[in-house]
Amino acid sequence: MTAKPKLHYTNGRGRMESIRWLLAAAGVEFEEEFIEKKEDLEKLRSDGVLLFQQVPMVEIDGMKMVQTRAILSYIAGKYNLYGKDLKERAWIDMYVEGTTDLMGMIMYLPFQAADTKEKNLALIIERATNRYFPVYEKALKDHGHDYLVGNKLSWADIHLLEAILMAEECKPDILSAFPLLQAFKGRISNIPTIKKFLQPGSQRKPPADEKFIAVVRKIF
Repeated sequence: MTAKPKLHYTNGRGRMESIRWLLAAAGVEFEEEFIEKKEDLEKLRSDGVLLFQQVPMVEIDGMKMVQTRAILSYIAGKYNLYGKDLKERAWIDMYVEGTTDLMGMIMYLPFQAADTKEKNLALIIERATNRYFPVYEKALKDHGHDYLVGNKLSWADIHLLEAILMAEECKPDILSAFPLLQAFKGRISNIPTIKKFLQPGSQRKPPADEKFIAVVRKIF
């Protein structure tokens, strides 16, 4: 029996959350070993298991993988969530890079100083509604399929749903001008593996709170 992937990161979203999403959507059970203090991270570094001295790190298929993008690409390829050919893969990559940019802005918001938070929140909402979400709305409209690429569930869809839910935490009605994305959210949320991940008690992490922010600052 193959060992479950083991995820090494803090007990919060950060750069690991998209990896948790992708594994969960693929129906893959995984274990987590949380970094709770600076010494935990130093031990991983001194053990030589972090290629660039950074986490996330995922133990999978005999590898100790680092670099979020590399980990996600490997999981997407392994579990048939990365398109059927190079062209589809290119589209998935483009869509994923877009949602990654948006999620990066949201991810760093809680760590920012109070005087810049309001301005940055307004920027997130502006970018989501004018730069990112119109692209996905148009993609769904133009090809008339349920999914972004190749009429089959892919990493791009899973990533987009994660981004939508993060954006709704910033502004609950952020999808009000995007009916196709509203329908997409409902469809993808109801895929059994994803539905399970969205239930209370799953390995999905909540938004960063003050306690988590304090822990992160101490570790990194």
